[in-house]
Amino acid sequence: MKKGLALLCVLAMSASMLTACGTEKAAETETAAPAESAAETEEAGEDTAAAEPAAEETERTTFTVGFDAEFPPYGYMDDNGEYVGFDLDLAEKVCEKNGWELVKQPIDWDAKDMELSSGAIDCIWNGFTINGREDAYTWSVPYIDNSQVFVTAADSGIASKADLAGKVVGVQKDSSALAALTDEENQENLDLAASFADLVEYADYNTAFMDLEAGAIDALAIDVGVANYQIASRGDGYVKLDEELASEQYGIGFLKGNDELKDQVEASLLELYADGTVDEVAEKYGIDPTQICLEK
Repeated sequence: MKKGLALLCVLAMSASMLTACGTEKAAETETAAPAESAAETEEAGEDTAAAEPAAEETERTTFTVGFDAEFPPYGYMDDNGEYVGFDLDLAEKVCEKNGWELVKQPIDWDAKDMELSSGAIDCIWNGFTINGREDAYTWSVPYIDNSQVFVTAADSGIASKADLAGKVVGVQKDSSALAALTDEENQENLDLAASFADLVEYADYNTAFMDLEAGAIDALAIDVGVANYQIASRGDGYVKLDEELASEQYGIGFLKGNDELKDQVEASLLELYADGTVDEVAEKYGIDPTQICLEK
């Protein structure tokens, strides 16, 4: 009997201890759970902050313009080694209005689309022709009426487009003049180009003018604004033919769909035209004011 009572006591004590241990373990679990949840919440907060940069980090501070550095008077390097020009001066004025820093980025004209699509530049602003490219970019309003002309040596004996038959003519690669001469919808220009002895493509017009001066080519198909600048800077040795090759308009080309940036730049440019700044810059670079086609 005593042995039976003793066994019952032992069993009762064991049950009591198990109950106490279970209660203590549960309490520890309940205490630890909130701490772990708080840590997870803090970590999640840090991840969200990292994924969402501060608002000021996403605001525009620079404006990068892609341009042909050998396309005066719109963009070129002056005698002091500085990039200047009508378009670059206007871009600088636009940046001043918006609190941006202008980044002047010279580009290979053949690579302009790659530069734009990669985000290396924000726009192409350098005597950039809209005609024929209407659907390839998001465009500003036109700001310059331009035309394509032929330049020859004053003593060449070439006085008309008909006189170019059998002659060697130069043109810049991927230029509006080249597009005009190879336009399948313009049979007159196709026939004209077919009459040339050769059509030589150049990376830039400065090199083309050196060949014209050396007699390696007989004429040069070129934008009238560039032609006027080159003729004025080189003296009386060159003339323009009266007959135009084609006419066109310049605009600022943005990546397709980038309407927000286009609208902001365009609005500033129109303000600069309204207050007379565009006319002043045109006079500085010898651009005929009748070429400017912005609406005041």
